[in-house]
Amino acid sequence: MKLFSNYTVGATKLQNRVVMAPMTRSRATYNIPNTLLADYYGQRSGAGLIITEGTSPSPNGLGYARIPGAFSVEQTAGWQQIADAVHRGGAGIFMQLMHCGRVGSRLNLPAGAELVAPSAVALGGKIWTDSQGEQPYGQPREMTPKDIEQAIAEYALAAKNALAAGLDGVEVHGANGYLINQFLDPGANQRSDAYGGDAARRNRFALDVAAAVIAEIGADRVGIRLSPYGVFNEMSGDYDGIAEQYVALAAAAGGLGLAYLHLVDHSAMGAPKPEPATVQAICQAFRAAGGGAVILSGGYDAARAEADLQSGAADLIAFGRPFIANPDLVARLQNGNELAVPDQTTFYSPGAAGYTDYPVRPL
Repeated sequence: MKLFSNYTVGATKLQNRVVMAPMTRSRATYNIPNTLLADYYGQRSGAGLIITEGTSPSPNGLGYARIPGAFSVEQTAGWQQIADAVHRGGAGIFMQLMHCGRVGSRLNLPAGAELVAPSAVALGGKIWTDSQGEQPYGQPREMTPKDIEQAIAEYALAAKNALAAGLDGVEVHGANGYLINQFLDPGANQRSDAYGGDAARRNRFALDVAAAVIAEIGADRVGIRLSPYGVFNEMSGDYDGIAEQYVALAAAAGGLGLAYLHLVDHSAMGAPKPEPATVQAICQAFRAAGGGAVILSGGYDAARAEADLQSGAADLIAFGRPFIANPDLVARLQNGNELAVPDQTTFYSPGAAGYTDYPVRPL
């Protein structure tokens, strides 16, 4: 099967075309990657490529409890043990750079940090905090031009730190309602300056971040994740001009020579289904402009993954939740083994339970 064949994405050689999708797991105590994370990722290194959980490039981006960062010496040292564990298993590893933006609470931020966003538009609902339990999402402050410049520089520094820790590259997270997606979305971005207004200006922050990261570590070590039609974290979904906006964004990203474009489809979890024609147009625009691989993710099994690889719709296929309860997922897919079901109550809880204690099936 093509799914289990070798592939090279950018500068990274992969042992198969199975990607472990980025998934927040909230085990990084004090926002520092630790030996528990190294065990978790090492267990899953049968994948071709592992994309880490969302990792903040800035103290301001640590909106959730216990997510890792990539902006300090201690965090870089922590990531090194993770990179080593993954490489011992034969997988490549990219760090997903995720600034939460307005998705957070000040109770989850370190001293001196603050919630910032394209516009001062707060989320409804509540978020978990370790100190006070469920609390309303915080009110973000609208970013100034200086804040935007600083955030872009923070992404670049985090990418530099990722490579210093031995990771193979980074994925710029432009999906799922976090900071870059907030700039892309007309509901969250109500600016009227160079970073807001029409679609081209809303796209600018994503492209400026990508360009800064490329300047730091090279385009062949940088990917970007997008979620057209996504509604997670109160994104607008199917708004006027969304198809044209994302096709233009993909073309511009491809023109930067990015190693890959990662498109996520959350319809298997209840989100709207992306228009197939739009997904195809986005991928074509990225490739035609000089971009590298296409990664598709969302509700895949082995048969559907193989079909999309054989048709050329994708070069790599990402699996998310199946990797939680099946650290040996690649072997199970290859041998047709039944997949274990993860315990959702431990998705974000601290400790090893529901994290590193899922068994490997004897072959």
